[in-house]
Amino acid sequence: MPLMTSEQYVESLRRMERSIYFQGEKIQDPISHPMLIPSRRCLEETYTMALMPEYEDLLTATSQFTGHRINRFNHIHKDTGDLNKKVKLQRLMGQRTGSCFQRCVMMDMANAFYSTTFEIDEKYGTEYFERFKHYLIRCQDEDLVVAGALTDPKGDRCAKIGGDEQDKDLYVHVVERRPDGVVVNGAKAHLTGITNAHEVVVLPTQALRPGQEDYAIAFSTALDTPGVTMIVGRQSCDTRKLEPGADIDLGNAQYGGIEALTVFDHVFVPNEHIFLNGEVEFAGMLVERFAGYHRNSYGGCKSGVGDVAIGAASLIAQYNGTEKASHVRDKLVEMTQLNEQLYCAGIASSAEGWQTKAGNFMVDLLLANVCKLNVTRYPYEIVRLMEDIAGGIMVTAPSEADLKNPEIGHYVEKYLVGHEVDAATRLRALRLCENLALGTAAVGYRTESMHGAGSPQAQKVMITRQGNFEHKKSLAKRIAGIKE
Repeated sequence: MPLMTSEQYVESLRRMERSIYFQGEKIQDPISHPMLIPSRRCLEETYTMALMPEYEDLLTATSQFTGHRINRFNHIHKDTGDLNKKVKLQRLMGQRTGSCFQRCVMMDMANAFYSTTFEIDEKYGTEYFERFKHYLIRCQDEDLVVAGALTDPKGDRCAKIGGDEQDKDLYVHVVERRPDGVVVNGAKAHLTGITNAHEVVVLPTQALRPGQEDYAIAFSTALDTPGVTMIVGRQSCDTRKLEPGADIDLGNAQYGGIEALTVFDHVFVPNEHIFLNGEVEFAGMLVERFAGYHRNSYGGCKSGVGDVAIGAASLIAQYNGTEKASHVRDKLVEMTQLNEQLYCAGIASSAEGWQTKAGNFMVDLLLANVCKLNVTRYPYEIVRLMEDIAGGIMVTAPSEADLKNPEIGHYVEKYLVGHEVDAATRLRALRLCENLALGTAAVGYRTESMHGAGSPQAQKVMITRQGNFEHKKSLAKRIAGIKE
């Protein structure tokens, strides 16, 4: 069954016994919990749209292993066309949900693992590549949602990984080796969409060196495995989802992202699910390739959500009666220019992709990092301009409950009326702007634009490595007539 329906996806989650906590309490029924539903709806869209003929080309692909039609989020890129479709798919999903849609991490991880495990086997004669292929085929055939786990809590950044200065569990590591597998301890932070995933793939958080072999561990595990616990993170305005009958005040009542701190407490991982085990020199390659793919992805998803932000700004300008003002039109044009620059960098890094030894295609790392560095800046400016257009009422408007109150609701209706629209309609547009700027969607747009796929300094380090400054010096010397 390579393609599930959204109903089958939800039912598959229902069968799992997962350990999920929110605000100090264990969630007994993750399927019906209001904090988790918007996240799941985003993922449901990846199933629903894959079965719609108009989206088939972007949402699905043909597996090179089985020949089955599969969801593109579990696909291995066979050429630069696939890399371009990846970015276009992500823009479409951002437009569709106005949120982080939480399934792209597996696509980026799968391709990083595919090429890296091939090169590990080439050097050491291991069997990681075949293991990972078998795992991926299962993910394709069962149409699984697989979360990705990269970032360790780290604790004191001055302390050495595995040193005596701090708790070793602050980085995921092997605590016991058995003939049939390993036992791991640790935690991973910022795990996007993990509360609605079937499995998680874990990789090291950074490059490693000899002596840190226990930390050079990469593996997959089901999320109902004993010892795996997810602790849902707080988001701005998140408890609005818990308010009875909440609708207008949510801004985006249908969709939303979710993140969790995920703990691995003496989790057993069988050998067939281990894809890196002590080969420290390949930890950096795995992380670098995943980061490259994921930074390229942001040119798609963030421009897609940016389209929603531009639409929200244009809509509230219409409802405010300022749509035709020249300064408003200038701001909308500037927002569009910035947004398309994000998309351009994503497409460019795909178009300049190259073939790895394993046969799949890798994005251009320099352009992918330029793309993500732009993402750390431009969405903030897009949001600033949206807030400027919306006006202060975006954050001072009365609540939905006030609008519905029989004693004072008529005041809200009277004084918040817009240009040819009633107060409820205007409030919906304002709350969407608020959600994109400050609310739960900001986690998948504004704040995530800064830190998702690595903070700005991480991109600057990669740009320094990929910038080829010596070659550029030689160009300048030749033109200036400087001889060695």
